[in-house]
Amino acid sequence: MGFFDFFKQVNINQGAEEYKTTADAVLVDVRTPQEYREGHIPGSKNVPLQQLDKISSVAKHKEIPLFVYCYSGSRSRQATGMLQQMGYTNVNNIGGIAAYSGKVER
Repeated sequence: MGFFDFFKQVNINQGAEEYKTTADAVLVDVRTPQEYREGHIPGSKNVPLQQLDKISSVAKHKEIPLFVYCYSGSRSRQATGMLQQMGYTNVNNIGGIAAYSGKVER
């Protein structure tokens, strides 16, 4: 990640569409279980940031495409870095659900 990548604006709507068209991809919601229950993107898996070490329960191998989101984009940015440090090679921070305009599941 270059210096200017830090300032690049992520678009959760675009990221959610990309997730849908990426083979074997996993959509990961890193918010708390309560936040997840209040509304999440359909098909997403809840792996809270504090429990990211349990990611292998939804991502069976390190090359699997991961699309990560949270509420505002802050925790997902943190999670993306952590996942890369854990050896995951195809991690995408798609931002925060607060800016999502698609269908939400409860």
